[in-house]
Amino acid sequence: MIWLIGNKGMLGTEIEALLNERHLDYIASDREIDITDPVCLQEFAATKPLTWIINCAAYTAVDRAEEEPERAFQINAEGPRNLAHLAAARGGRLIHISTDYVFDGCQDVPYVETDLPNPLSAYGTGKCQGEQNIVSLLDEHFIIRTAWMYGKNGPNFVHTMLRLFREKNEVSVVADQWGSPTYAPDLADAIVAIIVADSTAYGIYHFTNEGRINWHQFACAIYDLAQANGLLTKSVTISPISTAQYPTKAKRPQYACLSKEKICRVFPIELIPWQDSLAAFMSAMGEL
Repeated sequence: MIWLIGNKGMLGTEIEALLNERHLDYIASDREIDITDPVCLQEFAATKPLTWIINCAAYTAVDRAEEEPERAFQINAEGPRNLAHLAAARGGRLIHISTDYVFDGCQDVPYVETDLPNPLSAYGTGKCQGEQNIVSLLDEHFIIRTAWMYGKNGPNFVHTMLRLFREKNEVSVVADQWGSPTYAPDLADAIVAIIVADSTAYGIYHFTNEGRINWHQFACAIYDLAQANGLLTKSVTISPISTAQYPTKAKRPQYACLSKEKICRVFPIELIPWQDSLAAFMSAMGEL
């Protein structure tokens, strides 16, 4: 049986839809089961024959984490530790979602799984420690680092841009931070593929859509597709700015591209270009 944690979130909802579509045996939980409470976890899982645990729960408010780092650390570091303990005790396998924010963004080539983390923020520090906790406690793990995720559920860059386009006539977007967007259903497909394969190829993997862009380019693509799909009828100027012109509480990596060579080599996963996934998402939104 699969236990999906965080089923109400952006990624969790997509994974749950696939589990239902493929008639896989699972249970799901969200905030009602506190991953920072080992007793709560043990009581919930006590009578359930768990073979897989998918952890989509996370503290993802990057800037707010600078104001409440202890709470962010509890969820992003101690929660995964508790799940690793539980999986080890029950003989289960853990799939945990991590982030490009474990890196400092100082290199100019895509990060591979063996590159040394050096997080710049409280959010990144907690996620990095969560990875280390899992690796030290449980051999049977899959840690999947992703980046720039968006989807129909939950706050994300695409929804923010659409709101700003409707509210303003000019929007400024950072143009010197580089990465790769990730469409939540595409990542969900990859995760379910690992389970369906009953894989034992444990370790850390990277997954995003294919291609490298900056936030300003991403915003421009969202704008063009919003116009094409009838989601926006007004004209908006999108101005490129530097990171220095848009200060935030948490420092972001300047270059956060992740190499997907490993996951494509190990699993039958075909990466979709970010342009295609964004177009599919915006088209679906236009049909609502």
